[in-house]
Amino acid sequence: MPRATSWPFGTDADEHDPLTALRIPVTGTSPAWRYIAAFDRESEARPTDTEAQMLASYIEHYKVQFFGADSWYKRKLEQRPLDVDAVTRIFHKWAEGDWSYRVVTWQYGPYWAPVAPPLRGGARDAIRLGAMTLDQVMDDDHQMHTKYPSKSWAEWKTAHPEIFGGAA
Repeated sequence: MPRATSWPFGTDADEHDPLTALRIPVTGTSPAWRYIAAFDRESEARPTDTEAQMLASYIEHYKVQFFGADSWYKRKLEQRPLDVDAVTRIFHKWAEGDWSYRVVTWQYGPYWAPVAPPLRGGARDAIRLGAMTLDQVMDDDHQMHTKYPSKSWAEWKTAHPEIFGGAA
């Protein structure tokens, strides 16, 4: 007889991955659920403890920024083991200090930003970002058509020096 489970995400997100305890879904590159952010299970490397805290903080920032620190909707999201609401950002770790991200709705341009290491510098590397740390790809995702991350993201990072080192 199959075991009854309360895990609502099926095989879409890994229930027993250690990142799940931090509310970080571990998924493929095109998850069925609309998580706020996720870690790509096909990554070549795993996040360090600090990077895992950064991913969890990224998700928390989204919830506070868009719904408020103590809103009814934020509390509703947190009733599930993972946060489902928006257009998912997937984070992929290639190697130490080498991360990329993608937004699941992207239809044009590179699949990852920055592109996968074997493609860097080639014809398919239109944006030529090179290797970036997780902090840098999160900043890149928070740019609002400028070369600087959004003010709320910079303030969030400064307010969480235990995770981001206090630098915005």
